Amino acid sequence: MSSTPPNWSTAGSDVRAVRRASHESVPAFEGIHELPTPLALHHGGTLERARIGWRLHGPRDAPVVVALGGISAHRRVFDLEEPRQGWWAEIAGPGRALDCTRVRVLGIDFLGGSGTSTGPVAGSAFPSLSSVDQAEALCRLLDHLQIPRLRAIVGASYGGMVALAFAAAHGTRVEQLLVISAADRAHPMATAWRCVQRRIVRSAMAAGRPEQGLELARALAMTTYRSPEEFAARFAHPPRIEAGQYVFPVEDYLYARGREFASRHRPESFLCLSESIDLHEVDVARIDCPTTAIAVREDLLVPIGDMRALVSRLPRGQLREISSPYGHDAFLKEGGQLQPVFESLYGVSFSE
Repeated sequence: MSSTPPNWSTAGSDVRAVRRASHESVPAFEGIHELPTPLALHHGGTLERARIGWRLHGPRDAPVVVALGGISAHRRVFDLEEPRQGWWAEIAGPGRALDCTRVRVLGIDFLGGSGTSTGPVAGSAFPSLSSVDQAEALCRLLDHLQIPRLRAIVGASYGGMVALAFAAAHGTRVEQLLVISAADRAHPMATAWRCVQRRIVRSAMAAGRPEQGLELARALAMTTYRSPEEFAARFAHPPRIEAGQYVFPVEDYLYARGREFASRHRPESFLCLSESIDLHEVDVARIDCPTTAIAVREDLLVPIGDMRALVSRLPRGQLREISSPYGHDAFLKEGGQLQPVFESLYGVSFSE
């Protein structure tokens, strides 16, 4: 088991080496860093003694890439011992598109989420969070880990919003961005869907059934993450009858995903980060580093027009369009299509 890397302060942190049985060339460390000073929030309020959970995995001397996903993502981007525990297991890992043998991969638990970072507690008020606040927390974590400059931030969905916010505020600390299915502001239709989801959760919480509300909200969210083409291919067969009621094939899928999500996340955290998505707005004209935006034509949440508009406002932006039946969730599934774009992380330019 590796020891803490030299020159890392452990003050305000719980740093430990991660157990592993193989891939000794890609050691992993994780910890919880307590910010030494208060974090003033973009929309008002302050977080005192905020804590940031993190995990850093890869060769000691390799450049660092931050990987950020949707609101259900966490610091464990991939896991060599328990692959199913990594939220980006199909994209990140040895030999994958985000290759941990060529770069060090840093993941975090978002503020406000259900992980080890500071977040809401049942029955207590918690301030509204911005993608700007997540970016500031990340910047302070980099100071603590003594990482002056990142090779890149790879951000998808909410993580892409945080990547844009980071580059706008701390542009000298990142060489490039890869932003997947995330624009500089939320589309009003996507906000409409999320508003309904939040109302479902709040109503269920008021009725004393928070988990059921979260399950329903996630089930509704799943209808926006994938494409009509995928649903038509998977769920077109006839319904069955159970207890005198028709049950449609898509119901099993939606509610299974809802139950799984509700078992791992707090309703209060879902409300916090869902709202944070809709509060997101970044002046991307301030981003000076090269930025590749990856758009999915079938994405219902982040329409292709919004991604094209984002790139038109970026000083050094380029757009890659892909097609996938997975829609918004393509960033979780399409390793083959993402691999050529990710080659830029390793100092290899890709063809136009």
